Amino acid sequence: MLKETNIKVITASGEKASFSLENLHNSLKNSGADEALINQIVDRVFDELYEGITTAEIYNRAFAILKSKESVFASRYKLKKAIYELGPTGFPFERFVGDILKYSGYTVTIGSIMQGVCVTHEIDVLAEKNGELNLIECKFHGQEGRNCNVKIPLYIQSRLLDVKGHWKTKKEAHKPLKTGWVVTNTRFTEDAISYGKCVGLYLLSWDYPKGDGLKDRIDRLGLYPITVSTLLSNREKQFLLSRDLVLCRQLMEDKFLLDHLGVSVARKKKILKEVQLLCGKC
Repeated sequence: MLKETNIKVITASGEKASFSLENLHNSLKNSGADEALINQIVDRVFDELYEGITTAEIYNRAFAILKSKESVFASRYKLKKAIYELGPTGFPFERFVGDILKYSGYTVTIGSIMQGVCVTHEIDVLAEKNGELNLIECKFHGQEGRNCNVKIPLYIQSRLLDVKGHWKTKKEAHKPLKTGWVVTNTRFTEDAISYGKCVGLYLLSWDYPKGDGLKDRIDRLGLYPITVSTLLSNREKQFLLSRDLVLCRQLMEDKFLLDHLGVSVARKKKILKEVQLLCGKC
């Protein structure tokens, strides 16, 4: 049974919230760690809690213990932070979203230019499945605490309507423009979700829809971004991202890029082992 605490913590947005040992336990469980290690970390964190501790401090402490035990556990645990590390631009995140959809059975095009009734629009991801097209806009945030408010889906909906208006006049219109999507690596406000439901936009965030959010899809498909690696340096990760290598599993196909980085044979073996454990049989 988990211990109880009334300690307030400071979230990434600067707000106070009650600390939940259950949430910590569940996030550690998702890393793949066994119950004994999870309880060890929970007990250690509990003993070190103090009023006003930040969630970042708690994360860093748990991450450090996980990394000292098993790097692959730490890699899974840092998934949310790893997606922030896809920045500073939003382009790697667009490719990441495109890859998730590709492995979900969609035909994907990144950065399409589409004509609207009034102006042209650059669409982050155009995804086709079962003869239907989906226009997907990605809203990447490089820092925690910055949620997508209702202005984002309002803006996306206006663009979608402009594109749809022109699409009806094209001979390709036999392929219906089914849905507009908004995908973010953070969260949507309640107003944003309400508006999306009202106008028929599909919203996808870190934990929304419940059970099918970004995190759930990544875990289910084993599509971890290369930035989760605890064995690659930041410089090496940026090099791989610059070569359009976004997924860990892509590194199994393009191992030669590690040679370009001058990675030693022994270290290369460790990195590839970590990747295999993360994504299963790539």
